Amino acid sequence: MISRLILGLGLLSTTAFCTPAFADGARDLQIFIAKDTQTMTVYDGGQVIATSKVSTGKAGHSTPTGIFSILEKKKYHESNIYSNAPMPFMQRLTWSGIALHEGHVPNYPASHGCVRMPAKFAKALYQMTERGGHVIITDEKAQPVAFSHPALFRPRNPVTEPVLLSDAELRPGTPDPSLRPVEVAMNEVLPKVGATATAVIADTAPVRILITRRTDRERLIDVQSMLSALGYYIGTVDGQAGRATIDAINRFKDERSLPKNTLLNQPFLDALYQAAGKGHPPQGQILVRQRFKPVLEAPFEIVNPEIALGTHFLQARNVHRTAGSAEWSAITLEDRLWPAQMKRLGITTRADPGDPGALSSALDRIRIPDDIRRKIEAMLTDGTSITINDHGIGPETGAGTDFVTVTRTASNPNG
Repeated sequence: MISRLILGLGLLSTTAFCTPAFADGARDLQIFIAKDTQTMTVYDGGQVIATSKVSTGKAGHSTPTGIFSILEKKKYHESNIYSNAPMPFMQRLTWSGIALHEGHVPNYPASHGCVRMPAKFAKALYQMTERGGHVIITDEKAQPVAFSHPALFRPRNPVTEPVLLSDAELRPGTPDPSLRPVEVAMNEVLPKVGATATAVIADTAPVRILITRRTDRERLIDVQSMLSALGYYIGTVDGQAGRATIDAINRFKDERSLPKNTLLNQPFLDALYQAAGKGHPPQGQILVRQRFKPVLEAPFEIVNPEIALGTHFLQARNVHRTAGSAEWSAITLEDRLWPAQMKRLGITTRADPGDPGALSSALDRIRIPDDIRRKIEAMLTDGTSITINDHGIGPETGAGTDFVTVTRTASNPNG
């Protein structure tokens, strides 16, 4: 407690310090950066614990907006692009070069894309955070609010809801044939007669959940699996359109006189799912990562898929497994789907980020399978997060990252 107080006092010169002590851990912290006001606000749950001025990217080097997490921390780092420019107390947000770090902070955007902080604040923030902590960057000032909805995940006791994810088929952002299913180990402590059952979850690190739309990657993996089960040779089930896969798809189309205008056109998908006894193609995909590694992935249905889900971020705290309760905070971000993206995803109606019911409406239309829901709910801990978007995992999500959602890109993502 005393060490937290001392740490907070170190922020006084550059921040409004709002509480005499921080939370016991960093997993509840959320960092919000507003480009319009050039400010940073640090939240512990719903409480503001620190604020500071910052300097984001200048014209031509705009800082991207979106949902990020701290991937790497270094007390001293040098830019590998800008003449080894010093970047003390660096906290990396993307592997393409965006980071928080100490630097010159005038009252206007001046960096090459990174977020600069005053020296004392940068050092104090570095001591407060841990890898995986969330950072939200927005064009206009925003803040998380308390949120509840019956479709949100509720923690379950692993004793009564055992979870082994060894059956999860993992699919990396860039298909990697070497990736194998990950089993989440769980130790059950069997009670003596008359004793109360308890359980120990082997890994209590917060899980990161992405709820999004399926892309051609997920569709192609399904296509390869179904064609293989139907006796077609497709090569390796890897989500890549190799020659064997293309030949198998064209053979299936020829046998059923289906159009060949695009590889994965809707008539082909409908016919293949029917032939494989799989119903109709699902529109959504839920992915789960823990410690920057995939642990679970599954399809789900979206009601009225022609309406955009929008971009939303939620984080859990005060997770009580026995009571089956958790408190969620949420924020809806403005996202910009290009017309070509909307056409590719089959979206005809955009989401309205200004609608106070936008997140509830999105959750009303998401249908997570019960077995997948149970697996996720047995993994919930403080700091668990959910990102909802329409455009998939994105190019910034890869090996060694959480799910990164970029709502506006930088023109030069390093500096």
